This record gives sequence, structure tokens and C-alpha cells, in this order.
Amino acid sequence: MATLNLTQQLRLGLRLTPQQVQYLKLLQLPNLALEQRIKTELELNPMLEEDLEATLEQEEPASEDDSKEYEENTNGQEEDSYTLDDYLNDDQAGFKSPEARPRNDEEDSELPLPSSPPLSERLLTQFRMLEVDDTDILLAEEIIGNVDEDGYLRRDLNLIVQDLNLSFGLEIPVEKAEAVLRKIQHLEPPGIAARSLKECLIVQINAGKHEQTLKELALKILEERFEDLKLKRFDALSQSLGIGIPTLRKVIDLIQHLSPKPGEGEFSAQENYVTPDFIVEKDDGEFLITLNDRNIPPLRLNRAYRDLVAPKGKKTPKETKDFVKQKFEAAKWFIASIHQRRETLLKVMRVIADRQRQWFEEGETLKPMIYKDVAEVVGVDISTISRVVNSKYVQTEFGVYSLKHFFTSAIETTTGEDLSNQTVKQKVKEIIEAEDAARPLNDDKIAEMLQREGIKLARRTVAKYREQLGLPIARLRKKI
Repeated sequence: MATLNLTQQLRLGLRLTPQQVQYLKLLQLPNLALEQRIKTELELNPMLEEDLEATLEQEEPASEDDSKEYEENTNGQEEDSYTLDDYLNDDQAGFKSPEARPRNDEEDSELPLPSSPPLSERLLTQFRMLEVDDTDILLAEEIIGNVDEDGYLRRDLNLIVQDLNLSFGLEIPVEKAEAVLRKIQHLEPPGIAARSLKECLIVQINAGKHEQTLKELALKILEERFEDLKLKRFDALSQSLGIGIPTLRKVIDLIQHLSPKPGEGEFSAQENYVTPDFIVEKDDGEFLITLNDRNIPPLRLNRAYRDLVAPKGKKTPKETKDFVKQKFEAAKWFIASIHQRRETLLKVMRVIADRQRQWFEEGETLKPMIYKDVAEVVGVDISTISRVVNSKYVQTEFGVYSLKHFFTSAIETTTGEDLSNQTVKQKVKEIIEAEDAARPLNDDKIAEMLQREGIKLARRTVAKYREQLGLPIARLRKKI
């Protein structure tokens, strides 16, 4: 007969509260995403409102002393001491919100960007100006609609024609679609909607105004000796075409100045705009760090909502009280999470600036630094540093950089000194830039040269760094 036994087990585990989860999610957001998150929370929680009447003094950029004083002031406040009863009985109905710079409408306003129609519309406008019929326009719309962001037509033309014939009950021949495609390819930019790199370059040569002899030689290379061109077999090209190296050099130069991606660069200025999360400025030998949160609105608990849900002299239903309590706690923790996020971001950026002081002064040399190094100083987990660094940018005297740029692993030299892998990558780049273009260095040779400088690096590591720099192998770097 089965028996039932009761046992006790003691387990030690770590669980995050909903408030901690919310804080970690906010910590990971860059400032632009945080603005949208705040707008969403303002719509969802009636207890939250934007403090439009805030008259906060403009804060000074954070320094080490300021950060310590700031922490002491904030840590002394009891967040949990502000309760729902305090809110209902408080005429101010306020709760601590993150400091923010006073808004300047003139400073925050952005110049309007000029309207720029997408590439597809510009192509169709050009196509309609040609001698075409309705079927041609229908084909052009379908073909252009299938062009990818690089400007290539990746979908088979036969399938495009089949879809149109089935959808509209037509009998369009593939030959007509080919004729329409050729017209599209000669629009501006030429080579658009090509089905291969070879076809793209041939169209551009035919569409351009070049010296006749060079044009004929370029077309012959592209049509008949394309593999030799790709593999840079210059001696074979010279012999097959019966021309000398000086002439071949002119032809290759003509081909290399063509665009391999005619649709590239069709992004608006707004889409390419990066908003830095931090601003680091140098003043009298010290770094002033500012969190770029001018557009983050100061928040407070909704004053008007208090009188609406708890009118004087009337009893409030339990359901209403429960709703108010839930939204009150959510608003309170949301404001506190934003405050804590700001504090953590400033701490992390301060440590990064201190450890990479040489880079922020000169803009060149980075020291080895990993997430663990910063986490130990700030006193947080490595995952917290990862969330801070994620998708964040800093504006410096040398440009705008991702925070990930400042984290590099160490490579030991024969002298015992540790070098940043970014520094080693720069040395690899300098070696390749200084090489003889007619006899480029392979990865083994580069590793030997680095070894003579005291840098121990395997050939495969050199190859990895070269690929990360976007540099091809030695054979493909060869020039005539």
C-alpha cells in the first residue's frame, strides 16, 4: 500500500522582482528608445504625467565629486516611504524624478529635412517618360518592386511574368519583359535591376561616355574574361587581349570606378542620423561627462487624477482603490527606475573615460578593457555593463563612437606589455597600406613582421583581424 511522505527542502535561489526586471529593460534602451518607452507608459498609466511646469536648474556635467554627492543625496531618500496615502493627502503629489536640463525650444528644434522620394518612385518617373505602353508600365512596376536594397533583381524574370499573367489574365511574353528590363537598367543610376555583377558592370560601361578603345577592351574583359578579372590574373589578361600593362592598367582603372551596388546609399539623412547618449568634453585637463537626456521628460504623479478617484466627502469603491494602488505602485517604480538608470549610466561612462583616458585625450591608443574590469569598479554584474553598453553612443572631440569601441581584449607582447587588439588591428592595417601593391603580403608574412615588433600573433588571428578590417586576401589586393 502506497504511503505519503512530507519532506522539507531548503533551496537558495535568485529571483528578480518585477521592478528589477523593469529597471534592467530600461537600462538597455538608448535615449531615443527610452523616449518612446516613456510615451507608451504615459498612455498606459493614468497616474503618470509629464511635469510641464518643472523649473529645474541646468545641471553641471558629472564629475567624480558630483557623482559621490549625488549618490549620497539619493540614497538617503526612502523610496518606499512614499505611500498611496501620502499621495492622496499630499497637495504637491510629487515624487522624485530624474534631473533634466531645462528645455530650450530653439535648441531642441531640428531643421526640416528635404523631401526625397524613394529610388523606386524616381525610377518609375523616369520610365514613364520613355515611349512605353500600359503593359510596359505594369512590368516596370513589378520588376522595380522586386529590386533589393543593393539595386539587384534577385527574382527570376520568368516568375515575375508568370505572376502578372495569372493575376491580370494577360499573355505577356518573356521577350517583352527582357526589353523592359533593359530600359530600366539604363535609367539613372545605370546598372539598376541587374541580375549579376557582370551584367551590372556591362550596362554601366555601355551607358557611360568613355574612350572608345578603352570601352571595347573593358567590355571584352567583362564578357569573355570575367574570371581572370575577379582573380586579378593580370598577366593572363594582358596576353589574351594582346595589350601592354600600361593600357591594361587604364582599362582596369575604368572598371574599378564603376559602382558594384547601384542601389546603395539610398538612405535619407534622417535614417543615417545617430544620437549620442553621452557627451564627453575636456575642460582644464578634466573630462566633463553629460548624459544627453534633454528630451527625456521629467515625470511626476498625476495631481488631477487624485481628486478624480478620491473625491472629498465620498467613499471610494474597493475596485477603484485597488486600481489606483496598482497604477500608483507602477508609476512610482517607473520613475525610480529611470532615476536609477541615469545614475548607473553616468557611473559606467565615468569609469570608461578614466580607464581610456589616453584615448579621450589623443583619440588613438586604446588600453585593454573588458566588461569585467568596469563591473568591478562600478560594483554591478557583468550583464549590467553589457546592457549599458548595448546600442549606446558617446560624442567625443574625435567623433561619435559606440561604447563597444572602448572594450578590447589584451594581446601580450614579448616585453610583457599588454596591447589592445584594436591597436594590433591598426598595426595590421598600417602594414597592408605600406605594402608593395604589385607584391602584396600574405598573412604569414604579416605575422612575421608583427613578431619582429614583439607582438605574438598566429596567422589565423592575422586573417581574422584583416577580415574584420574589410581587407581582402593578398591575391585580391594585387594591383598593376
